[in-house]
Amino acid sequence: MTTSTIERAYELARSGRVPDVASLKSRLKADGCRAVDALLAPRAIRGHLEAICAATFQAPRPPPQT
Repeated sequence: MTTSTIERAYELARSGRVPDVASLKSRLKADGCRAVDALLAPRAIRGHLEAICAATFQAPRPPPQT
């Protein structure tokens, strides 16, 4: 079974690896998802994904200095 573009968007948003919806869209397109802009255009979906990204994003930590 394949994952839909919207399901994949929510997975990525929850992963903490994307800081915002623009980055999320870029990642989905790079992964080969289709109709990304159209599917994530509704304000409710975009707002929800933005909130999830903001709550879960963790910037990469710099390596410890020795």
